[in-house]
Amino acid sequence: MLLRVHRRSGFGSLLAPTATLQPNQYFGSRRSNPSNSLSLSLSLFRVSKHLYYHTQLESFLARYQNLVPFGDYLVLGLWILGNMVYHSSFVDDDGVTKACGCPLLPLKSHITGPAPDLDQDRTDIVDEAITFFRANVFFRNFDIKSSADKLLIYLTFYINVALKRLEGCRTLAEGTKAIINLGLEKVPVPGESGFPFPGLFPLPQSQKEAELLRNYLKQIREETSGRLLSVAYRPNGTPNKWWLAFAKRKFMNIIVP
Repeated sequence: MLLRVHRRSGFGSLLAPTATLQPNQYFGSRRSNPSNSLSLSLSLFRVSKHLYYHTQLESFLARYQNLVPFGDYLVLGLWILGNMVYHSSFVDDDGVTKACGCPLLPLKSHITGPAPDLDQDRTDIVDEAITFFRANVFFRNFDIKSSADKLLIYLTFYINVALKRLEGCRTLAEGTKAIINLGLEKVPVPGESGFPFPGLFPLPQSQKEAELLRNYLKQIREETSGRLLSVAYRPNGTPNKWWLAFAKRKFMNIIVP
């Protein structure tokens, strides 16, 4: 199914399934050729005038030429041209506990919560959310292929919120304080005021189910926050502009509080 957020209300609605390709490369990797230049990228995209996103691409490349490394332009451009989002690899949810339709996937976390433990050398949903964030944040629509995609959508929005809180923090110490304050805020669940995606998850059938989901979301938010700090700030404690620049983006056109 396709989740689309209405521009005026900011509320999510579920639409009919649509076909979406899934790229195999990671955005932000440094394997791309560093000799690519902005002018070369623009020339390549001008060849594709029949594609819907051509005009938006040139606008993006001109606006963010100082924020995104040259080697990433081509990768990011191909994404936007094809309107392709990254999906979660956790498509098999057999045997996975769910709360309000949200899979309680295992986490590599020392934070107390209902999530099952995962070996440290494995990839979890938090790894996916952070790795895919700088690509997926540009899209207003998200083709949902599995229940894990719903959790990926939630985490992508949460990373957007966290980066917004970090935007004015010039040191790791300031950023850590901002993230701690974010973690102290109440975590809403479907059906409660402040939940960002009405319709994404079914409403809880009992208070027990609501609290199970709330505790899981709280745990996964805290885990995501900790890992986000490690990429948003360099080892010397200074901001990483290749990450904090994305605080200005609005995932699925939702205004970040």
